[in-house]
Amino acid sequence: MRVTRRYRFAASHRLHSAALTEDENRELYGKCSNPYGHGHDYVLDVTAVGPVSELSGQVVHVATLDRLVSEQVLNDFDHRYLNADLGEFKSAVPTSENIIRVIEDRLIARWRETFPGEWPRLEGIRLRETKRNVFELKS
Repeated sequence: MRVTRRYRFAASHRLHSAALTEDENRELYGKCSNPYGHGHDYVLDVTAVGPVSELSGQVVHVATLDRLVSEQVLNDFDHRYLNADLGEFKSAVPTSENIIRVIEDRLIARWRETFPGEWPRLEGIRLRETKRNVFELKS
């Protein structure tokens, strides 16, 4: 069975690669390369999968998942300028593709410590940047 939990955070970023000229960045990223950055109200879905526990009747303890996501993602991402405030984006462009990979890395790094045993497993992450831009990553 799958359980998906939804979270929200607001963050700003600038899509800009130091390896490209200003003109190349504008050509590649358009208005998203604005020197002053821009922001999004992100929607993050985290999906866990596993059997329903006979003891608890749950696939995943929701409060524990909430705590993990808060500690590993929301506390660092919410109301931040990703380019400057997160070490992972000092050299990587904070595209949604890179953001979702960083989120996955952070969750995986603490998953087994948080959920010892075989179940639940992190099945996937979905990140909605805008109404038209949604990114999915299956673990």
